[in-house]
Amino acid sequence: MTGRTTRTGRSDMDRPETIEETAELVTERGGRGIAVQCDHTDPGQVRSVVERIDREQRGRLDILVNDIWGGDPLVEWKPVWKHDLDKGLRMLRRAVDTHVITSHYALPLLVARRRGLVVEVTDGDEATNELFPGGYRGGFFFDLAKWSVIRLARIQAAELRRYGVAAVALTPGFLRSEEVLDHFGVTEDNWRDAVAKDEHFAYSETPAYIGRAVVALAADPNVMERSGTSLATGDLAKEYGFTDADGSQPDFGSYFRENLLPRLPAIMEELTES
Repeated sequence: MTGRTTRTGRSDMDRPETIEETAELVTERGGRGIAVQCDHTDPGQVRSVVERIDREQRGRLDILVNDIWGGDPLVEWKPVWKHDLDKGLRMLRRAVDTHVITSHYALPLLVARRRGLVVEVTDGDEATNELFPGGYRGGFFFDLAKWSVIRLARIQAAELRRYGVAAVALTPGFLRSEEVLDHFGVTEDNWRDAVAKDEHFAYSETPAYIGRAVVALAADPNVMERSGTSLATGDLAKEYGFTDADGSQPDFGSYFRENLLPRLPAIMEELTES
């Protein structure tokens, strides 16, 4: 488990969750969680992590999950000429360059074993993103970042296919992360109280849901057939039969298409005007 925030210091995101805590959750579930501090914008740090994996795990890397974002405080719903340029470029550095840097150093381990899975975590799959007016998600740099990650999965799929390694893009739905829970002033125990503030929150999902999606993909002997595609947790839950932590199967993608799509132009206009 890599990241910048440890128990001895936080990143500029200033969140209390730590890589040690996440590693301990892995161990509690029967695995062996190893926390390694790493800033994925720094090629040297990423190279050191991969070298450690190569050394300690005898070159074995089965699944690479590129789930780096760090762009929340940098998002502006504005066209490029109105967006703060420094914030926009930093967003791309954190949301896209980090994925490229990590893949550059980590993929040779997968290639050497001629098997494995790369998961590029993004926001929205291709089908859903195309439903936005002009396929535009709103906000020049946000749109560019999220579409770019989907494209990264496609490119890697093309380059890795001959080595038997699959690469996909994967999106959660309305993610009930710790930061989102804080935003609504609720916890995981009483999260439904926030539905009164935002009706769409009723269709949210925990981070465990996308984790189970990754597990289902990695365990699929035919995962190569999906390589190069963009996938969503709700769709995969129906196909593979896994559930969220509470036993439900949220499907925000279907909810979005059925309930929000007719209102989308007005929502986007209000968002960009704000």
